[in-house]
Amino acid sequence: MFKLKNQAILFSNHGMLRFFSASTAAAAISDAIPQPQQSTLDSNAQMKDMMDPDFFISTLFKCRNIFQIKQVHAQVTTTGIIHDLIVANKLLYMCAKHKDLVTAHLLFNKMEERDPVSWSVMIGGFVKNGDYERCFQTFRELIRAGSKPDNFSLPFVIKACRDTMGLIMGRLIHSTVLKNGLHLDNFVCSTLVDMYAKCGMIDNAKQLFDRMPKKDLVTRTVMIAGYAECGKPNESWVLFDQMRRDGFVPDKVAMVTIVNACAKLGAMNKARLVHDYVCARRYSLDVELGTAMIDMYAKCGSIDSSREIFDRMEQKNVISWSAMIGAYGYHGQGREALELFHMMLNSGIIPNRITFISLLYACSHAGLVDDGLQLFSLMSVSYGVRPDVKHYTCMVDLLGRAGRLDQALRLIENMEVEKDEGIWCAFLGACRIHRQVDLAEKAAKLLLSLQTQNPGHYILLSNIYANAGRWKDVAKIRNLMAKRRLKKIPGYTWIEVDNIIYRFGAGDNSHLRSKEIYEMLKSLSQKLESAGYVPDTNSVLHDVDEEVKLGILHAHSEKLAIAFGLIATPDGTPIRITKNLRVCGDCHSFCKLVSAITQRDIIVRDANRFHHFKEGICSCGDYW
Repeated sequence: MFKLKNQAILFSNHGMLRFFSASTAAAAISDAIPQPQQSTLDSNAQMKDMMDPDFFISTLFKCRNIFQIKQVHAQVTTTGIIHDLIVANKLLYMCAKHKDLVTAHLLFNKMEERDPVSWSVMIGGFVKNGDYERCFQTFRELIRAGSKPDNFSLPFVIKACRDTMGLIMGRLIHSTVLKNGLHLDNFVCSTLVDMYAKCGMIDNAKQLFDRMPKKDLVTRTVMIAGYAECGKPNESWVLFDQMRRDGFVPDKVAMVTIVNACAKLGAMNKARLVHDYVCARRYSLDVELGTAMIDMYAKCGSIDSSREIFDRMEQKNVISWSAMIGAYGYHGQGREALELFHMMLNSGIIPNRITFISLLYACSHAGLVDDGLQLFSLMSVSYGVRPDVKHYTCMVDLLGRAGRLDQALRLIENMEVEKDEGIWCAFLGACRIHRQVDLAEKAAKLLLSLQTQNPGHYILLSNIYANAGRWKDVAKIRNLMAKRRLKKIPGYTWIEVDNIIYRFGAGDNSHLRSKEIYEMLKSLSQKLESAGYVPDTNSVLHDVDEEVKLGILHAHSEKLAIAFGLIATPDGTPIRITKNLRVCGDCHSFCKLVSAITQRDIIVRDANRFHHFKEGICSCGDYW
């Protein structure tokens, strides 16, 4: 407490100082906030400074914590400078910046006058601290007060709509933008594009983007990210190319965005082009860009390139290490993931929740049950990471894949966190692998109560019934889907050839070289049969005769893509394909044999992981 002559200092309930005289204000502030050195300070000059708003504004910006800000708050209240709108706004901003929204809101409510800056600071403070309810409430107060929202307050509210996936509110805000003539403002429009994209309304985002008279680098970057997040990474790449042709030089944020889009695209040639561009522009492999490139190469099928980027990074944080561990997990290299984890510990990096999700995922896909159980038990004890539902989901998947379904079910029943659809989906997947129909029905009932509109859950249960030959139950599930207007997600496979990405569906005849593709498939089938290949008709989950099943198997999308790769790429080069669903058992056997008879490496990225086929062997060891 400051020792002031003949003065008293009182602390309010909020810890705010109240001084009863302005004559000692400078002395009070100087104890907490560094002041410029002066040889002499005339008391009259000091008092003049204390009545100058600029003095308090400059003093506020020197504050290093909320305690010092509250001291200045006490002084401006005592001197009456608090009624100066600029000073009040700066004080409001500093409180919000230091996350003291209680004090900020009290100050805001007591302000006799508010301008657009006041409203923007308060609304923005709530958004930055995740208090979206009070953000919307304050915005409504702004409208009721007759104030006009501007290009500062509106982007904050739009961001709140984006973060809460509040599409209805977002559309209302969009109408407000139009009413206030801000539909041509780049900053406002960029946030609207971002909001629509994040809410899955990519067509609305694109329409708005196309209507913008000026598209700056930020807006283009937002649109690229929106396409990638909505499952259209190819459109992201087209927009990136257009951006460069229009003369825009991508900054680091834009590069990270296009790298993430390439990761979703899974196209190795595109990944290498991006890498070449990063090198040509001499971007440093900092934590953010380097980590994104680790993920990109991993999802494009080159774990060696991921490790090369990782080793070249001068600085690595826990996210970088976790990304590399996760990359090994995607590729089924659980032992390598565990080795890297020990290297991480030796380097002094403390693992976090993401690290353990990556580790448990790696153990699950490599069948390292004992290692996974040990890591799970050490998480909270040794590293202070409390397991959440993601960790439990990995453990259910780990135990379920290993056939320990009873143990997985006990873990679910005894877990201390709230169960979600992911954990029951993992258990249902394990039931499918081990054909446990009774347990599958129990899991499906709980799963469908959580997500009634997800067609994937119905299809998974239907497939389990089909594997068991329970065709009446299959029909019931299909009828239920029809009543609820749910459609099965179609299976597609993508392959990149000469920088062009081609998509194949089952039985596809749309490609210009379809005749050659089917001739190649016929030739392969003859060679495979000579090598002992027998089509696995159990992979056809339809109640049809064997001849029809063979026809369906013959035209699976991954087989068409591989056949096209064989005729369209040079001998000896790897064939890389991406499938949006899990690869079926028959196609897995097909890929193994084709890799042997053609001496071509085949790299398949499906919905769950990577499979590297080489000389008749898969990297998963048939544990998938």
